[in-house]
Amino acid sequence: MSDEPARRIRLRRDGQQWEFDRAIRDTGRVYHFQPPGRGGLPPSVRMHDMISKHVGRGAQRAERLGAAEAAAGHHLTALEHYFDAAVKYAQAQHPILVTNAEKRYLHGSAIRCYDEVRRLAPAPIEHVHVPWRGSTVSGYLHLAPVDGPAPLVFFIPGCDMTKELVPHPLYNWAAQRGMHLFVFDGPGQGECNLRDIPLTIDGYEDAASTALSHLLDRPDIDATRVGLYAMSFGSWWGARFAATDQRIGAASFPWASICDKYYLFEEESPRYKQLFSYLTRAADEDELDEFIARMGLEEILPRISCPTLLTLGEYDPRSPLDEALALFDRIQAPAQMWVFADQHHMTNVRTPANATPMWNLDIHPTGMDWLGDRLSGKPLDRPGEVLYLEPNGPSPHDPDAPAKRHWYE
Repeated sequence: MSDEPARRIRLRRDGQQWEFDRAIRDTGRVYHFQPPGRGGLPPSVRMHDMISKHVGRGAQRAERLGAAEAAAGHHLTALEHYFDAAVKYAQAQHPILVTNAEKRYLHGSAIRCYDEVRRLAPAPIEHVHVPWRGSTVSGYLHLAPVDGPAPLVFFIPGCDMTKELVPHPLYNWAAQRGMHLFVFDGPGQGECNLRDIPLTIDGYEDAASTALSHLLDRPDIDATRVGLYAMSFGSWWGARFAATDQRIGAASFPWASICDKYYLFEEESPRYKQLFSYLTRAADEDELDEFIARMGLEEILPRISCPTLLTLGEYDPRSPLDEALALFDRIQAPAQMWVFADQHHMTNVRTPANATPMWNLDIHPTGMDWLGDRLSGKPLDRPGEVLYLEPNGPSPHDPDAPAKRHWYE
């Protein structure tokens, strides 16, 4: 692969670029336009092409602050700045849809800063590399502070994420609950993109299974208690992984993106089709459309055998509720769906733009509790039910949580 590959293929939705750039300028968002307030992009970003430079400059400043605090002996403060830098560098590299010198610089800087996070973190974080199909797939193994073998949560991030973004090293939802956490860069994510590993229909689950085999050889991991946490588009990869690897004992799919991919690629932000043209290395739009046409999960979901949790917003534009409910009904394993009323994608997460959560806890610790219960042998209560959770309503674990599918039922 040359250092400066050809420009990405042209797509029909590129004709919407002027509207897309205006939305970015006005909202500070590249996708998920529904939440209130401005997104996380600096006000100086007025079009998509400016994101990498302006977010990257913020990352450079955070890295300098981290170095200064480390030199002063303020290790926890330094860790915070280095983590901020790693996140910003990872976010800055993501909009670059060719593997060029700028993308390599930004991605390499994210890993460099995360190496400092690992060095300063209060608990061990290992950068794990696993041989796969003549190349390498990688992830971070966050070890829980426990004695003896402990359960493992295999974390699959979304398609707009890398393994450097979650969890915060000082607030690890799995480790706090006595579980190791492995955050994976599979095909289509992070280091795989830089290694020119293309996204294929079935490659992700094979890479994940290979990584899981590598992890389960370790004496500090309990091979009989493996949970899967696959969020956003990661739930598409996660569903295929859970359906093909019987070692997974429980699976949680927050912000589930399991529906027809027409909604994501034709009705959501133009960014997604542009991104997947890069991830798949499609030669033209016809080839990309053929790939998308093969992404249905109708025959995959019935093959999942472990307890399964799906959560989604009532008005998630990529997951129309009626279609998501029909797919949920195809799961034959003990399963439950939580529908967060009036929410969209990325439901009930505390962010500056959404400081008041729609429910009383973030989905991540709640999801880890759900996995921990299943891996400890606690049976799923109310299997097969859809819990419809109104804003500021009851916990899904409350016996009075309503089991219904729509607001009018």
